[in-house]
Amino acid sequence: MATILVTGGAGFIGSHCVDVLLKRADKVVCVDNFNDFYNPRIKRENVKSHTLQTTNYKLIEADIADLTAMEKVFAEHKFDRVLHLAARAGVQPSLKDPLEYVRSNVVGTTVLFELCKKYGVKNFVFASSSSVYGGNKNVPFCETDSVDNPYSPYAATKKACEVIASNYHHTTGMHIAALRFFTVYGPRNRPDMAVYKFADDILSSREIKVYGAGDEIKRDWTFVDDIVKGIIAALDNVGKFGFEVFNLGNSNPVSLMYFVSLLEKELGKKAFIKRTPLPVGDIPVTFADVSKAKKLLNWQPTTSIEQGIKKFVEWFQQRAL
Repeated sequence: MATILVTGGAGFIGSHCVDVLLKRADKVVCVDNFNDFYNPRIKRENVKSHTLQTTNYKLIEADIADLTAMEKVFAEHKFDRVLHLAARAGVQPSLKDPLEYVRSNVVGTTVLFELCKKYGVKNFVFASSSSVYGGNKNVPFCETDSVDNPYSPYAATKKACEVIASNYHHTTGMHIAALRFFTVYGPRNRPDMAVYKFADDILSSREIKVYGAGDEIKRDWTFVDDIVKGIIAALDNVGKFGFEVFNLGNSNPVSLMYFVSLLEKELGKKAFIKRTPLPVGDIPVTFADVSKAKKLLNWQPTTSIEQGIKKFVEWFQQRAL
């Protein structure tokens, strides 16, 4: 049994990770600031079942960029590992408020590293993003590719966190894994994410915006259960590594039009589609090379896009009732 700090543990991916950790009897301290980036009630719903587990679970409302608040958390608990999933997410919103993205993502992550150093926490896993690949022309994207050309402030903050992580490994000997997630979807999806917005608009007979003129815009949609298995594998193995970066993706890019067609099929309703150019900050194709994660984490995705959309829609429709 390990004691694990999970930041962002009330969010989409974080709450699924906490499910798994509690099920296997780890102790979890969840830190989330319940900000209003989307309706905080959704996060409260995500953790409702966790809060009933009074012995192995503690929920703390705090901002990871607040050094004083986070120091209190570290002083009160002895952590074996940190799973850092809290972040200001989203490419387009980051163009409007880059200062908040730097504060939350870069400062917040550095606060955690500094406290890990002070309190002797040696094992650290955190969420990076496929968006760091920016204008990368090599496909599939490999961890050894250059990521010096991010296309958005969000991507730049995630790249910065990787550089800072590498530095903390070098100066402290901390074991760190940075996980580049590729377009995660599934139950508990945030309402600002494409799959949720598409499904909601289709059901409500509203127009949906699909980028590109044909099938040239593709995403490596990755089902949340697969991502969580990769995260847990990294958490369990991080002590074997120095500093490593891993892609976690489905390794099967799917065009937006095919993605929409699957939603139409499962929802039983046609979409009203408006084609629109890809906005500044977004990239045309994401495609994960996951051979490193297969080799070092013994992980690979198992959920097809067809299976995943079916499971997402089942959850979405139950939630909509």
